[in-house]
Amino acid sequence: MALTAAIALPAAALSAQANMPQSGRIDTLPIGQYECALPGDASGPAWEPVPQRDFTILNGSSYEAKGERGIYLLRGSEVIFTAGPLKGRMMERTGQRMLREKAADGTLGRMRCVLAGPVN
Repeated sequence: MALTAAIALPAAALSAQANMPQSGRIDTLPIGQYECALPGDASGPAWEPVPQRDFTILNGSSYEAKGERGIYLLRGSEVIFTAGPLKGRMMERTGQRMLREKAADGTLGRMRCVLAGPVN
């Protein structure tokens, strides 16, 4: 039983770290308000805003969303929100001002968040 626990604990720790970016330069995102949207279709608007997913990069690696502050890590092109209201959310930096949501399995989702303006 003790041997099983000794093996299970390190395996669980490795699994939890699997979602964390493991390589790439550590950096920060440009400061400002990021607005998130899903692509529309030909019969309506090109983008459908999703304001409940918007956030603001404050300084360094801190952000604010839903009136609460948190911390993110940008490593290479991968962003993971490590604390605060967006904890666990992953995104990929696809341009200087654009991020794209990322699923737990690493596939890119449809939602994009774009730097829309300065901090208010």
